[in-house]
Amino acid sequence: MIHSQIIGSGGYSPEQVISNDYFEPLVENADEWIFSRTGIRERRFAREDQATSDLATIAARNALESAGISADEIDCIVLGTSTPDMSLPATACIVQNNIGAKNAFVFDINAVCSSFVFAMETADNFIRSGKYKTVMAIGADTYSRILDFQDKNTCTLFGDGAGAAILRASDTPDRGILSTYMRSDGSGWELIQVPSSGSRKPINAETIANRENTFKMAGKQVYVFATSVIPEIITELCRRAGVEPSDLTHIIPHQANIRMIDFIAKKFDYPKERFLLNLDRCGNTSSASVALVLAENMNNGTIKPGDLVLTMAFGGGLSWGGLLIRF
Repeated sequence: MIHSQIIGSGGYSPEQVISNDYFEPLVENADEWIFSRTGIRERRFAREDQATSDLATIAARNALESAGISADEIDCIVLGTSTPDMSLPATACIVQNNIGAKNAFVFDINAVCSSFVFAMETADNFIRSGKYKTVMAIGADTYSRILDFQDKNTCTLFGDGAGAAILRASDTPDRGILSTYMRSDGSGWELIQVPSSGSRKPINAETIANRENTFKMAGKQVYVFATSVIPEIITELCRRAGVEPSDLTHIIPHQANIRMIDFIAKKFDYPKERFLLNLDRCGNTSSASVALVLAENMNNGTIKPGDLVLTMAFGGGLSWGGLLIRF
């Protein structure tokens, strides 16, 4: 049976560090206010001359180096993002050109903060079909471009970044992606949106004046949604793989809010030190969230051969899902 194994991963966080003090004009005692509610100390913003494809390109090159392969070995690139360089062409096409992946077919996928795990699911299925041997999945976003910096409840949460993983076909049993679980619920589409950003309400002077071209989120409703689906993701992934949550070596959760991570730990009586996090340093990097943490911990040796790692995300759409991986 063909399995998908992760043979390399890479990440990139922009050099520009934005501490909580940056938001002092917006909220008094910004560092204490933000950290106590989210667990975030700082985040990274892309330079003015950097777009999502630039971040993704660096992450992709780092993943190729990690895997020890050349770009022309890539059969497909699936790029997850909700902040593409432009509405067309696909940002993945720009990344393909940048890294010289001349033999790959490429496309974007948008499941908001779930985009990377959806991209990994797609890559895994391509490989399991037997048609493709090596697929790159990328999660990349530059939310600093779409934030409303007059809304303290959203603009303080997000940062920019990119992460990439390279999957390759393998016949080694009980290694690689063991199970996946993906879900969507379009009835909640209004909870996370950029109202004026497409054909429904094109950007014009009026929508800009009303700040409708910026990110909007119904925070309380999203928290209720997330805490309801997190147990579902963990339970279903473990059931499908025939393991128990207690068997997990690490959990890589979407880096959204420390309160959600505390909820998971309490719900499953799971030690917090087994959660792999960069939330305090990077904030919520949306599509890049899980990808960045995965790359960091694969490359620094925290994730070791034999480890059982659960990754999961949730976001706009509404969307949620995860993967269970044996390294």
